[in-house]
Amino acid sequence: MKQRNAVLDPSALSKAMPLYEAVKQHLEEQIRRGVLGPNDRVPSENEIVAELGVSRMTANRALRELAASGRIVRVHGVGSFVAEPKPSSTLLEVRNIADEIAERGHVHTVRVDLLEECQATSSLQEWFGWSGSGALFHSTMVHYEDGIPIQIEDRFVNPDVGPDYLSQDFSQQTANAYLATVAPITRADVSIEAVLPSQSEALSLQIQPGAPCLKLKRRTWDRDRVVTVVFALHPGSRFELTNSSGPQPA
Repeated sequence: MKQRNAVLDPSALSKAMPLYEAVKQHLEEQIRRGVLGPNDRVPSENEIVAELGVSRMTANRALRELAASGRIVRVHGVGSFVAEPKPSSTLLEVRNIADEIAERGHVHTVRVDLLEECQATSSLQEWFGWSGSGALFHSTMVHYEDGIPIQIEDRFVNPDVGPDYLSQDFSQQTANAYLATVAPITRADVSIEAVLPSQSEALSLQIQPGAPCLKLKRRTWDRDRVVTVVFALHPGSRFELTNSSGPQPA
């Protein structure tokens, strides 16, 4: 791919903010306008210093903050490059993660870590609206996009709704796709919070233990019965969750 070059214009730097912030915003504007596209090389510290007349410390901080915000990727000894847009998923619409990945032109794979029957804890009984003890089907799996882990899915399923859940081959279809065939979603509730992963979660997602993550909690119904409760953990640096409106899928 032919690399495009940023237009570094000293007159574009705002005098009303710190220089590093002005440099950062100048480069962000180049990305927003499409002057620099995904995977294009970003000017180096030396180029920023020479063309904008700022200090090396200023150039370094601007690039560091762009990298921290996910706008660029810095490769040691090679340079800085515009990051590809983060994969995203909607909050209101319950979609199949494999379909979302395919729509981005990428390849979905999954690693199934656990398929079991378990007893519902008191908190899960509350989630499912049960007053007494009962068994649930439980699965944990890691979803990959082009070989990069983007989600840990921890799912509990009502056995009355999906009696064959534990016998499914989830390398061929996702849990979402299977459940959609046996119990079409009539409503869902969703919550999301920022969390830090456990050591095992960080290892599965190939991130540092202190890296922030987004944890989505979703409960779906088929008419008056809860079908499934899902806890999905996403690396914050690789994923974003968006809001949308419109009819729910069958």
